[in-house]
Amino acid sequence: MNKKAILLLGMLAVSAIQVPDAFSKERAPSISIQADDLNENDLVEHRHYTNRSGKAVHSPAHSKTGAIPGGASAQCRDGSYSFSQHRRGTCSHHGGVSQWLH
Repeated sequence: MNKKAILLLGMLAVSAIQVPDAFSKERAPSISIQADDLNENDLVEHRHYTNRSGKAVHSPAHSKTGAIPGGASAQCRDGSYSFSQHRRGTCSHHGGVSQWLH
């Protein structure tokens, strides 16, 4: 199985997870991001994931120039920028949130 097929299967598995009602009552506020602001050419990494709302979101990535990329919602402690649309779990595999940008 190639890497794309494995990634797709992983994304499908994650998107199929149901959150119990007990947890959904205390959701963190959503972050509004304009996907049109994101320019892939400004980023080093080019991965995506499906968030809990079922939307494709760019995974945390480093900026080629060091400037804050359009559409970024937070900077992670490892220096990458997150494009998360929900606060919960943002930068969870990147050392946590260093600073919120919105």
